[in-house]
Formats: sequence, structure tokens, C-alpha cells
Amino acid sequence: MGIEINRFQGEVDEELLCPICSSVLENPLQAPHCEHAFCSACIHEWLSRQPTCPVDRQNITPPQLRPVPRILRNLLYRLQLTCDNSVYGCTAILKLDALESHVQECEFNPKRPVPCELGCGLVVPKDELKEHNCVRELRSLMQAQQTKLVEVQAEVAESKFQMGEQKRELQLLKDYMLAMRNANPSLSILADQMEADEVRRWAETLPKARVLRWGGMISTPDTVLQAMIKRALSESGCPPHIIQDLMENAHERRWPTGLSSLEIRQLNRRQYENYVCRRIPGKQAVAVMACDNGHMNPDMILEPGLIMIFAHGVE
Repeated sequence: MGIEINRFQGEVDEELLCPICSSVLENPLQAPHCEHAFCSACIHEWLSRQPTCPVDRQNITPPQLRPVPRILRNLLYRLQLTCDNSVYGCTAILKLDALESHVQECEFNPKRPVPCELGCGLVVPKDELKEHNCVRELRSLMQAQQTKLVEVQAEVAESKFQMGEQKRELQLLKDYMLAMRNANPSLSILADQMEADEVRRWAETLPKARVLRWGGMISTPDTVLQAMIKRALSESGCPPHIIQDLMENAHERRWPTGLSSLEIRQLNRRQYENYVCRRIPGKQAVAVMACDNGHMNPDMILEPGLIMIFAHGVE
């Protein structure tokens, strides 16, 4: 609780002693009315048993306790005492407010962390250094890491399983909705809305992108480049039912009339800055989705969107 009196140099005033543990006040708090002061740990333990002042039995609750006056704190800070590690050879005499930092760094502190001098790189308490065995400790550390790795792998496997189950259930729901839509045309609006919502949610997961060099646009991407973008779309969680449409819209032959040729694109270049673009993860490519670009002219956008691939200049 408090700090033992015999560690202090000279006599200690009675007002600086805790009435509960009879040691010098540590992190002191005082009662609201009688103003008796106690160690914080002492008074909280006391009040957990009975809600009264230990000195005069006035009622007290923990929220009523308050810090002691500054003059009392100053008196405590001026006290000088021996280091906690004096029994191990430390002869330092310190003020109370410097004690904690000194103890942590004291060379006589048996629990001070020190690096192993045998080369294993581990940091161990000083009093355990003699018994320290590098091979044993490293083996124990490796076993702990392997156990943690197994736990993480199990968590990842469980997460993948749960995601697989959710995807399977979602696909079943989509198949059910498709069957219902075919059987009952009145459900087409609901199914279309569900698909549109799914596309919008996916698009919002992609970070917005800024195209710095529209002149670097690749209007006729080759098969290999399209395959790379297609895989990136799939890995990003793009709804499967729009991936093929998006990839077909990555070639200028499918672009809207406002982008259909180099000459027309040059005429419309000022409109590019109005596009809301989404960065395709890991690629110099953006998705320009219809759900983000309702403000654009109809001749500048396609449903569900179009892919623009660049040689450089996307951030």
C-alpha cells in the first residue's frame, strides 16, 4: 500500500502517514468532509468492505474521494527516501516524484530487463540471466509462435468456410430470385433492384481514384491485360453477373458514343474530370460505374459501367 517509513531520511510528519497502513501516503486521496487523507489503494480496499471514513466513521463513497491539496502533495514530493533496490546494493537517495523512473532504470533492480549476452537476442529479467538457456528459451518461443500460427490458420480457415457458406446461400437466393422472376414477371423489378443494390455496395468498397494523365488511356487492351483486370475485379468482390459486361466495356468498340473514337474523345476531354472513378485494386485501371455517374451525359456512360485502363497516371 504506502511506502515504509524506515526508507525515509529523517522524521516524517504524522499528517503524511496513511491512517490505514501507517506508511507514507502513496497516490493520496482525501475524504470530502473530514479531509482525512489515505493511500489510494488503502481507502478503496477499505470502502469495498464498509462505506465509512476509517478515522471518524463518516459516510463516504468512492466517487466522493478527491485529490489532496497541493501543499500536501508538495510536502510528499520533498521527502527523500532510499531506492526500492537498497537491499540489493543501491545507495541512491531520491525524492518521491523521482522514485518510479529511477527504480525502472536502477542497475540494482533484479527485474530490470537486460539483453542476453550469449547472442540469442532475447531480453530477460536481470535475476533470471544466470538461469537463462538460449536454446530452451528460443525453442519455447518458437513453440508459442507455432501454436499462435496454428490458431490463426484455424481462424482463417473458419472465416473462409463462413464466407463460402454465405456465398453459397447468396447464390441460392439469386437462383431462387431468377426462377421466381421467370415464373412471375412482376418480381423482375424487385430482382433488378437487388442486383443494382449489390453493384452499388461493391462499387462503394473501391477507393475513389484520380486520373492524372487521360492521354495514357489504353483503348484496345490485349487479351492478357484484360485477363489481369478481370481477375482483379473478381478478387475485389465484384458481383459475378456484371464482370463480363464490365470487361467487354473495357474496349473502345463497346464504349458509349462520347468515347467511341480518338477524335471524339479529344473533343470531350474536358468532361473527363467530371467522372467519378473507382480504383481497381493493384492495377492502373478504374471502374466508371453508372451508379456513381448519374450526373454525366448519357453519351459518356454505360450500364453497369465501363473499365478504363491506363499505362500510367492513376492515383
